[in-house]
Amino acid sequence: MLRTISMLKSLKPCLNLCRFAHVIPEHLKGIAESKNPEFSAMIQYYFHNAAQIMEKDMIEYLGKYPQMKPEEKENRVAVILNMIGNTSCCLEINFPITKNDGKYEIITGYRAHHTYHRLPLKGGIRYAMDVDLDEVKALSYLMTFKTACVNVPFGGAKGGVRIDPKTYSARDLQRITRRYTTELLKRHMIGPGIDVPAPDYGTSAREMSWLADQYQKTFGYMDINALAIVTGKPIHNGGIRGREAATGKGVWKATDMFLNDEDWMKLVGLKTGWKNKTAIVQGFGNVGSNTAKFVHESGCKVIGIKEMDCSLFDQKGIDIPALIEYKNLKNTIKGFPKSKETTNDLLIEKCDILFPCATHKILNADNANKVQAKIISEGANGPTTPAADKILKEKNVLMIPDLFCNAGGVTASYFEYLKNINHVSFGKLSSKRDQRMIDELLNSITESLQEGGKCLKMRPNEALQELRDCNTEAEIVDYALQFVMETSAIGIMETANKYELCNDLRTAAYIWAIWKIFMTIESSGLSM
Repeated sequence: MLRTISMLKSLKPCLNLCRFAHVIPEHLKGIAESKNPEFSAMIQYYFHNAAQIMEKDMIEYLGKYPQMKPEEKENRVAVILNMIGNTSCCLEINFPITKNDGKYEIITGYRAHHTYHRLPLKGGIRYAMDVDLDEVKALSYLMTFKTACVNVPFGGAKGGVRIDPKTYSARDLQRITRRYTTELLKRHMIGPGIDVPAPDYGTSAREMSWLADQYQKTFGYMDINALAIVTGKPIHNGGIRGREAATGKGVWKATDMFLNDEDWMKLVGLKTGWKNKTAIVQGFGNVGSNTAKFVHESGCKVIGIKEMDCSLFDQKGIDIPALIEYKNLKNTIKGFPKSKETTNDLLIEKCDILFPCATHKILNADNANKVQAKIISEGANGPTTPAADKILKEKNVLMIPDLFCNAGGVTASYFEYLKNINHVSFGKLSSKRDQRMIDELLNSITESLQEGGKCLKMRPNEALQELRDCNTEAEIVDYALQFVMETSAIGIMETANKYELCNDLRTAAYIWAIWKIFMTIESSGLSM
């Protein structure tokens, strides 16, 4: 594991940062103090803040073109940064549906494309009443940085429909999904090589299956890769095993990488490892429940769960498997008999690790000073405003940012996309061969020893046996997901070290991502 060095001696964010010509746009300058900034403005602010730090290195990189004048290099970098800082396309559509009760309704939907430096684009579809242009633009920005951060070759997109899915029948939701799909297809906004959606808040494998079916029956009726138009599908319809738990597993693994690094733990005054640590999880949906599950299995006590209708707190630790079972049965954590309900704000309760896994902007200028956690792992998108980010960094809180921390979902989506494009399940062609190879290798060593007069029989140790028996799709996806998170964590650590960012992992992650986007655009000539 690569280690951080001298910058860890300081507990405050370092100030000797490289600055050049790039400036934060005028309309974003108040974002750092705003109590309730627009979501898209938050992401843009984080981007421009990182771009300021790295711009000089970008210009120096263009030194490989000796024929370019200094001002040409500066202009080229400025153009690329402007491309990254703006949305390429943002669509609003309005269409009528006839509901199951015979009434008519106009439905509003959105789809945003950030940059086309990588194709296809990738981004979820939300069904919620707060969906608007600003939100889908923000999430498309974030998806670009997220995929680049974890080395997944997608561009960024996002979409949504402004409805409350709980108030519609299944038949109405199917009508809405199919019509929304058709409207996007008519405008060439989605497709296996254009933009590949996925489920998000308010949608599930069911809606993704409807979307894929609509494409197969209309525009994609001759497309052999039709199932690759969307990820997050049911297993029997081209989905991938392990996708549902992937985001939570990624949150756990991202935290694990820093939690087991001595230098980073010294920075926040904690010992390494999960044992004897306490955690609070905000949100107990798919991401929060799976995060809590993996954290609990690692030996960390989950002492608090915060939901919209109820909060649970138990200093001795909550029985997470029992709570998941109860939630699946009752569709709520309210009334869970093994823990006490509390009215305290668990976001500011004392714990070692806080996992915000629900919604954006829940850590802000009003409550950041009261946060007592030493590590914040962002399972949700945009849970921390720039004002809160500044306060928490000054308090020496280690924030593992969303664009890295919750990237497990899009990583697993990439594996599903590959499965659909390749038309074969992971492990189906080679897993048995690999298993046999390990067994025969051990047998060969045993036979060689016996020929020398020794009677030893080689047996695999626990780690080798686990690797040998990893032949199911879910196990292969799990190993691949952990590898992606590990390599990305190392890259972020190196970047924080290089730019002397101390505990500012958010800026380090943005720089790590922007470098890869910059290199792709610059080498392809898209800026010309």
